[in-house]
Amino acid sequence: MSYVAPVKDMLFVINELAGLSAVNALPGCEDATAETVEAVLEENAKFAGEVVAPLNKVGDQAPSHWQDGQVFTTKGFKEAFKLFGEAGWQGVQHPQEFGGQGLPKLVATPCIEMLNAANISFALCPLLTDGAIEALLTAGSDEQKAIYLENLISGKWTGTMNLTEPQAGSDLAMVRSRAVPQGDGTYKIFGTKIFITYGEHDMAENIVHLVLARTPDAPEGVKGISLFIVPKFMVNADGSLGARNDAHCVSIEHKLGIKASPTAVLQFGDNGGAIGTLVGEENRGLEYMFIMMNAARFGVGMQGIGLAERAYQKAVQYAKDRVQSRDLAGSAGPVAIIKHPDVRRMLMSMRAQTEGARALAYVAAALSDAAHHHPDAATRKENQAVYEYLVPIVKGWSTEMSQDVALNGVQVHGGMGFIEETGAAQHYRDAKILTIYEGTTAIQANDLVGRKTARDGGAVAKALIAQVRQTEAELIASGEADLLAIQRQLAAGTAALEEVVAYVVANFKSDIKGVFAGSVLYLKLAGIVLGGWQMARAALIADGKLRAGEGDSSFYMAKIVTARFFADHILSAAPGLRSAIVDGSVGVLALSEDQF
Repeated sequence: MSYVAPVKDMLFVINELAGLSAVNALPGCEDATAETVEAVLEENAKFAGEVVAPLNKVGDQAPSHWQDGQVFTTKGFKEAFKLFGEAGWQGVQHPQEFGGQGLPKLVATPCIEMLNAANISFALCPLLTDGAIEALLTAGSDEQKAIYLENLISGKWTGTMNLTEPQAGSDLAMVRSRAVPQGDGTYKIFGTKIFITYGEHDMAENIVHLVLARTPDAPEGVKGISLFIVPKFMVNADGSLGARNDAHCVSIEHKLGIKASPTAVLQFGDNGGAIGTLVGEENRGLEYMFIMMNAARFGVGMQGIGLAERAYQKAVQYAKDRVQSRDLAGSAGPVAIIKHPDVRRMLMSMRAQTEGARALAYVAAALSDAAHHHPDAATRKENQAVYEYLVPIVKGWSTEMSQDVALNGVQVHGGMGFIEETGAAQHYRDAKILTIYEGTTAIQANDLVGRKTARDGGAVAKALIAQVRQTEAELIASGEADLLAIQRQLAAGTAALEEVVAYVVANFKSDIKGVFAGSVLYLKLAGIVLGGWQMARAALIADGKLRAGEGDSSFYMAKIVTARFFADHILSAAPGLRSAIVDGSVGVLALSEDQF
């Protein structure tokens, strides 16, 4: 089956949990009315399902290929990307002054999810371009904005992010690419960059590389890195394309998954130097690149949610179609496997985790909108702090979740899941990279521990926990059995998270290795508790709708059941994670290296 976007659930989350009406009231977000947002999502769902999704399996079977320095993408990608740009999908959240639609991040987020659910390999190109746009909007000069932004937003050109080098990996302090000033405002760039997503392709007229490099007198380490724009083709004064720049693709990687997305090795300066222009100030490149990285990290989290939704849909359809074994309660003959309890458990696990991650991500998107558009500076700052706390969770927890969901998808298919022709294996293979690129789960967890928890004494985390406690009180006040059951698990999870935050803050300086030994588990704990909180909020809203006799009763009943499952099967792991974090560092650190 192809992909059918869960627009009804997306609209529920946008309106009821993320608060579209409040976002719509923000200055600059007036166009994001409920009617407009619904229309945007419906159109995006059609594009994702009808144009992009059919190319997913094709790209896995006939991936992009490199020949004589050029990369040729999967048949159909170029045409689909042209339609993508012409329809304005690249510019959903970008400023109208540069040709974008200027809609809030909350509206762009489900569009990003749908594109990734349809075809992650295809969606990677717009994801990196979004990051380049964000970096130039923040740090680019007026001239750079005028040259590049409209073309990037229209889809005529695409963007890349060039950080990693063969010797550097995730340690950007080891970046050695050189940028030599030419005295005319330009620099000549020399070096090799690896793992460059869509670093070369045939889908756009030009590729705008954002490249980290060092100037001759730069200090060592991350403080000496600058950011440069290095286009594939030089841009003339009138905006037309000029000569080919000295930036060339020398190979692309052969990968476990996302095969249709070309991952390039780029060589800069083999023929005299690639011409680049400085973004912002020298030696502030990493600061600017983090703008791209944060945008990309949130986007990769949405990749995980989109892939999980696609894997869930495929598993549900298979479970309804596959007839095998009699019903445990008795049946005349074999039944569809969706009637078997353990298959239902796996499907509910897939569904609940996907919905929980979606809700948390959309709520984070709304926080980002408030951080950018709210008229009060203190409110903007507060919302930005919470959004930044959530970004590593959205990236790390959602992508780890997608692996679990895709794995269950294979299991639901049984032996057929191990066969490539069914398509379940592709989702499992594609999911693996999500926990690695744009910072591994451990890197996200380190960020959550150091920058987002220890640095402010746990203030943001504690403020979130206080909000969860308010929801717990509402669950108790409802008196409804399922909501009370959800409250019991949420309360245990919240207590576990509260203890872990206190542990991180108290021990960060005195036992830093012990704290970081549990960092990934802390990230997972935060994800399931805060995701469970959103599921609890959804259940409360659904219960209210049912009591009032409003809307689709079947949809709201399913919301409550799914939230109850999340509480019983996912949130219930929280106390164990607390124990592993607070008490478990000994087992991580006790052995010497030669004992492994």
